[in-house]
Amino acid sequence: MKYLVRDKIFAIGDDYWIEDEHGRHAFLVDGKALRLRDTLELKDPSGFVLVTLRQKLFSLRGAMTVEQEGKPLATIRRKRLSLLRNHFRVSLAEGTELDVSGRILDREFVVEYEGELLAHISRRWLTLRDTYGVDVVREDADAALLIAVAVCVIRMAEREREED
Repeated sequence: MKYLVRDKIFAIGDDYWIEDEHGRHAFLVDGKALRLRDTLELKDPSGFVLVTLRQKLFSLRGAMTVEQEGKPLATIRRKRLSLLRNHFRVSLAEGTELDVSGRILDREFVVEYEGELLAHISRRWLTLRDTYGVDVVREDADAALLIAVAVCVIRMAEREREED
């Protein structure tokens, strides 16, 4: 299933619908304004919060967390000891890890579990400006989590670029 995500929507305080490949509302991104740290909620079409994305405070190496129902679901960090600047590690609460690699700032990257492709993020399929697609390859994969991972690594890579 492919989802369409607009690039410029993730400012704090902004709300935006992510659509599925058929143009139907799939997820609502709710940017929480006036918070101490960067916070976004990903909701289903009825308004139920599926996951919350937060900038991790006081982290030595930038990190973001994905929470579900107030409990940590995943922590996203740049992969240690990687020569590639665009390589992130997603540590899931249950102990498994996902790898994110590719050209993050170009919106051309993949999310994998033990070498198996879970999602492909790309602008290539789209003609809409400032939009990228998240193609969730495995039917049993958690689409909300994979979209949250894509959003987090893009935000983190953009922050690093601004700091350089």
